[in-house]
This record gives sequence, structure tokens and C-alpha cells, in this order.
Amino acid sequence: MNAPAADPPERQPVWFLVLFALASAGGAVAYVPLLTVLLPQRIADLQGGEDVAALAPVLFLGAVMASLANIAIGTLSDRSRTRRPWIIAGLIASNALLLAVGQAGSVTAIAAVVMIWQVALNLMLAPLMAWAGDCFPDEQKGVLGGALALSPALGALAGSLVTYAGLVAPEARLGLVALLVSVLVLPAVLLGAGRTRPALMIPATPPPVARPLREGVVARMWTARLLVQVAEGGMFAFLLYWLRSLAPGYPENGAANIFSAVLVCAVPLSLLLGRWSDRHGRPVLPLVGAATLCACGMLVMAAAGSLAWAIAGYVLFGLSAAVFLALHASQTLRVLPSPQHRGRDLGVFNLTNTVPGMVMPWLTVLLVPRFGYEALFVLFAALALTSAVLLAGFIRRV
Repeated sequence: MNAPAADPPERQPVWFLVLFALASAGGAVAYVPLLTVLLPQRIADLQGGEDVAALAPVLFLGAVMASLANIAIGTLSDRSRTRRPWIIAGLIASNALLLAVGQAGSVTAIAAVVMIWQVALNLMLAPLMAWAGDCFPDEQKGVLGGALALSPALGALAGSLVTYAGLVAPEARLGLVALLVSVLVLPAVLLGAGRTRPALMIPATPPPVARPLREGVVARMWTARLLVQVAEGGMFAFLLYWLRSLAPGYPENGAANIFSAVLVCAVPLSLLLGRWSDRHGRPVLPLVGAATLCACGMLVMAAAGSLAWAIAGYVLFGLSAAVFLALHASQTLRVLPSPQHRGRDLGVFNLTNTVPGMVMPWLTVLLVPRFGYEALFVLFAALALTSAVLLAGFIRRV
């Protein structure tokens, strides 16, 4: 726990909460359209057709670089005791490298640019999330988590926007992404001077007896997020294939529309639950409920015999997972043991975002051909339920 402060940290005004939520969403806009649509299409253009074998190593190497860079840059921003210059530098560098992806003339060149781009992107993202911990007191972390649900929603909508037929020429799409990211990120950074709260920056000196309890809470929070992220990442990657196994010929835009609608609907729901958790001082309870509903949605999907039931199960799962991940992101800031190492520790938590992308393909290859999607969904349900149990174990401690 932090050393006692003379005065409690002042709450942030609504305008800054809104600007920070938009800046966080800018981070999602920076990578979601590229990794889900534009990068696969660029590789297909170079290879003369869809080439999973060429795309997979590019994504894998990028995920490795993102994992390492987030921890390293978070640590550097801790040592510098400032965040905003890092964010601006990362914004400029990542936008420049984003444009370079479109100029790369081979898959090898794309892989190299994407790896460097991941470092630049995390030069922006790592200090941005650490800055949230510097600015928002515990009494606002629930509503902050709700606002962070805007990130995946805007990321998905940006992917649809930049690929909308006739809106921009294909060669201008990466430029549009860079413009959108700048518009979303810069207002919070430029207007956010003096927003840090000194009481949130006091170095932690926990008594020895408190360390095991705090470390146990952190480990449970990390594991709980990883388990839900594995399930969420699996559905993100294989939703269309699964729906087509139930209804051959199911259109691509149908799956994309469902995915986007779920993320958009999760924003107000996350805000309501986050606000409720702040007012009642129950930060972990919504996480337990959301993880439990994730498991229920997966079980409905596993048992679905029709397209209608399949979509209903996915909506339940998708809403619950989006709420869980948004609220968990802000409540993580509550349990981190050392404000002076906040950026580094968030980098370790960021592994829960990158590791599932390395694990999921192997789980799918092992289970689906032999046992079908039902077995995969039952496994995901078990993971989500385990997450709920882990969090329930300290529901009254934080």
C-alpha cells in the first residue's frame, strides 16, 4: 500500500476523463485497422493472394516486440518521472512507421517495419496507461474503466471506416489511420499538463507483512485477465469460421457487424458498472460477475444448434468480455504495489494482451479438428470461470 498522504488525491474533471478515454481509443485505432485488415491485405497484394503462412510470422514477431518494448519503455518513463513527452514521441514515430508499412516492397521488409512500428507504438501506449495511474484516484477508477471500453469500440469502427468502399483510395488508408490517431491522442496530451496527482506518485514502502498479500492480489489479477484474454482472442480470430460451420455462406460483414455492435454496446454498460463500483466501493465485484457471464455465454455457444442461439451466446460472451477487460484495465492501477514502478508493472500486465496471440493458434489446431468448436468453447468457459474464482478470492481486500 502507498504511504499515507496529507490530502486525498483530487478527482479529475469530466473533460479530462473524456479526453483521456479518446486518447486511449486512439491507441486502439493505431493498431486494430492495421493488424486486422490493412496488413493482411498488404501482404495479399504482395503475394498475389491470401497467405496465412506469410502473415503469421509477421504478427508473431510484432507481438514479441510489443511485449518487450512495453516493459522497457514503461520502465524508462518511470525513471524519467514524466509521461507526456514519451507519448508525443511515440505518436510521431508510430505514425511515420505506419506510413512506411504501405511502402514496404516485400514480406521481409514489412516484418522489419512492423517490428520497429511495435516499438514506436508502445513508446506511446506504455506511458499513456501509466499516466492514467498518475492522474486518476481510486475513487474514479471504475468510471475510468468504463470509459476505456471506448477503445476497442472505436478501434473496430475505425477498421470499418478506413475500408469503407469509396471513402478513401487504398493507398491513402494508412494515412487516414495516422490522422485519426493524432486527432484522438493529441488533445489529452496537449491539454493535460498539471493533471498528475502528487498523492498518487508517492513511492510505496509496504511493510514486510503486507507484501505477500499484495503480491498475491497482483498475481491473481494478472492470471484472471490472461484467462479471459485467451478466450476473447480466440473468438476474435475464429468467429467467422465458427458461424460458417453452422450456416455455410454466412457473410463476412455479418460477423464484423456483430463484433462491432457488441463493442459499441459495451461502452455504456461498462460506464454504468464502473460508476456503480466507484459509488459502492466494490471494485472487484463487477469483474467477478462479468467473468462468470463470459463462461455462461461460452456454454450457450457450445450447445448452440442454430445460428440464432449461436449469435445470442456470442453477444452474451462478447459484452461480458468487453466489460471485464475495460474495468480490469483501470482496477489494475489500484492493486499495483509501487507507483515509482507503475510503467514497468503495467508492461508486465500487458503480456496478458500479447501472449494469447501466441497461444491461441496452437489451442485451436489441437482441439477443433478432432473435437470441434464445442470443445474449444467449453475450454474457454472453464478459463473464464477460473478467472471469476480467482477474483472472488479477494473481493473484499481491495
